[in-house]
Amino acid sequence: MFPELNDLLNASPDRAEPGKLTLLCDAETDGSFLVHHFLSFYLKANCKVCFVALVQSFSHYNIVGQKLGVSLTTARERGQLVFLEGLRSAVDIFFRAEGKAHPLQFLREAKAASLQPLYEFVREALEPVDQGEAAWKRPVLLVDDLSVLLSLGVGVVAVLDFIHYCRACVCCRLQLRVLWRTPSPPAQRGRSLTFQYKIQDKSVSFFAKGLSPAVL
Repeated sequence: MFPELNDLLNASPDRAEPGKLTLLCDAETDGSFLVHHFLSFYLKANCKVCFVALVQSFSHYNIVGQKLGVSLTTARERGQLVFLEGLRSAVDIFFRAEGKAHPLQFLREAKAASLQPLYEFVREALEPVDQGEAAWKRPVLLVDDLSVLLSLGVGVVAVLDFIHYCRACVCCRLQLRVLWRTPSPPAQRGRSLTFQYKIQDKSVSFFAKGLSPAVL
């Protein structure tokens, strides 16, 4: 019924597509289930994942991940998952020595103008592994969620710069691909679709607006 959405959520982990930036925006609803979907999806795909979690604790993501068939604890122990727990780090940063760098260093600054320490954390987390370590398929960065940075006083330009440099960091090691695209018809440009959905225990069902069993 919704080919683009179904392809996104039901794709096999073995066919995880590299070099893609996905930005999730929700309004008047909670789209956090998609974060859990992508986290479990890329861990199952044997990717190296850096997760900057600014909303929930590690235990929260781990409990949901277990329902989706992955263990964040195991993934972190074997080096597949690098997890920055923003809630805990935000407290720890105020008890660190002044000279020591921290990914959330901007919280100690009077004017939060730079996210460079956070970018350096991401870059180091996704560095290619040594030959003696496990080799992961490709690097993946997840941030939940970017709007928290704006709420903490970081400027829009700084957040956009962070996204730009992180995308360059994640994609710079991939092979170059040239895609020949035909211009989209005017009717398909800027198309906006609205879905109704039902979150089940281990899956999500989507319906055309007004066709959900709950409203029939």
